[in-house]
Amino acid sequence: MVRKNVNILVAILLSILLVLAGCSSKTKDNAGTKDKGETANKPDTFIYGIDGDPGNAVNVISTGDRYGLMEIKTLYSPLYMYNGKDNVKYFLAESMTPSADFLTYTAKLRKDVKWHDGQPFTADDVVFTYEQMLKEENGGWARSQLIFNNQPVKVEKVDDYTVKFTLPTVSMGAMEALGNIFIMPKHVYEGEANIANSAKNATPVGTGPYKLKEYKAGESVTFEKNDDYFLGAPKIAKVVYRIIMDPNTATLALQKGEINALAIQPSDTSKFKGNANVSIKPYDEGRIGYLAFNLSSKAVQSKDVRTAIAYGLNREEINTASYVSTDFSKPAYSFLPKKATYFTDKVEKHKFDTKKSKDLLAKAGVSDLKLKLAFIANNPIQQKQAAVIQQNLKEAGVSVELVGMDATALSKKLQSVQTDFDMYLSGYIMGIDPDTFNSLFVTNGEANYMHYSNPKVDELFNQGRVEKDDTKRKAIYEEIQKLIIEDAAFYPLTENKRILSIDSRIKGIEEAALVPVYTFEDMSKLSY
Repeated sequence: MVRKNVNILVAILLSILLVLAGCSSKTKDNAGTKDKGETANKPDTFIYGIDGDPGNAVNVISTGDRYGLMEIKTLYSPLYMYNGKDNVKYFLAESMTPSADFLTYTAKLRKDVKWHDGQPFTADDVVFTYEQMLKEENGGWARSQLIFNNQPVKVEKVDDYTVKFTLPTVSMGAMEALGNIFIMPKHVYEGEANIANSAKNATPVGTGPYKLKEYKAGESVTFEKNDDYFLGAPKIAKVVYRIIMDPNTATLALQKGEINALAIQPSDTSKFKGNANVSIKPYDEGRIGYLAFNLSSKAVQSKDVRTAIAYGLNREEINTASYVSTDFSKPAYSFLPKKATYFTDKVEKHKFDTKKSKDLLAKAGVSDLKLKLAFIANNPIQQKQAAVIQQNLKEAGVSVELVGMDATALSKKLQSVQTDFDMYLSGYIMGIDPDTFNSLFVTNGEANYMHYSNPKVDELFNQGRVEKDDTKRKAIYEEIQKLIIEDAAFYPLTENKRILSIDSRIKGIEEAALVPVYTFEDMSKLSY
């Protein structure tokens, strides 16, 4: 899940062969002329291997998958990226200032920004984008975060370079909720009835560091640099997202220098030991991987049964089997990642204890318990997690049937009330402020696939949203974390890192900044 449930993973071997045979572009230094005794020509292309096809209909309103959002980040710009209270990276906005009562936020915009077609960027584009995101018929991925107490934020143009956001009620997570939304050109999309399926999506006009040059279905997306980029022309002329569905083929392509970057599994890091041409860059995405119970199932509606199962799980063994090393994964005990505001690990950790698990099941009058565990069949991490969970619970006297499913099919099942399985494995990347996580746990929350309900948790989330006193707000979210773990409907497993393997010649990675979902916060800073 990336914000609002994102799962991507399929395998098409034939398209991979076509990619490598017909679309290969070597990244070795070109033979070039001499300049001051040195090679003048450097590689002009950065090729990033990805295992999904973002398609040619990406748009800032409805696109919500990882690779679609990576493409959006390459082409478009947000007002700002919210990475924490003290870490806001401004792009189209120069500042975003709340009023004393936290009911209005005023964005001051840059005056030096042009769209890829040369038209000036103004406040009209910002107002248009947020209005389109709020329209229910557009299916905007961020619509829910722009609704406060069942009412939408009001977005107004003050002048050509000032926009005012007015909230219907105080929301202390508003700075994050209003950010991270990419701005679309009003002059291109105005009057478009169906933005998600608009033909204009195939010829995007953005403000980002790169322009779309070519899309080849199942093969690649190619971008060329935007010399008028407001933060400075990119240092690398061309970027290619090459679609390689098979991880072994992708790894080989990186080893051979046919691609420059690839996100790899922990088990594949050993393949690059001693390889001076490739650097391994694990980085934090604030992702929580977890086991959850489907509370539509009668078998797990008892808190005592769920607690018994929690004690029957060996979190450390599960993580070691799936992520190899603590370099790539740390045990998670809260629904919040460690970088989230008000994170605490002072919660019940359900330390692995098979005897206690058996005793609790006996006390609950449950014997010969049989459960079904759903997971994404072709996800190697979840495969390993599921196998260890099955073995752990077998020792506790619980029989677990593993139900491997296609990612799309599992996602659809989770969004309905069903009893096809009793537990499932998943993960999410949600945000920084704890209020952004409320849809996972509040009664009838749009991402509450557990069908979990605790009136006290609902009440506390409502209180935390409007509480202005930092000390009181901290206490509220610490209490929420404790209650959710005590209810044992949600069992956090891991806070894992994404592992980027990248051509050692690439410079500027720190300046480009490795961030959740998009990989790079600003690709224009990369160079050879």
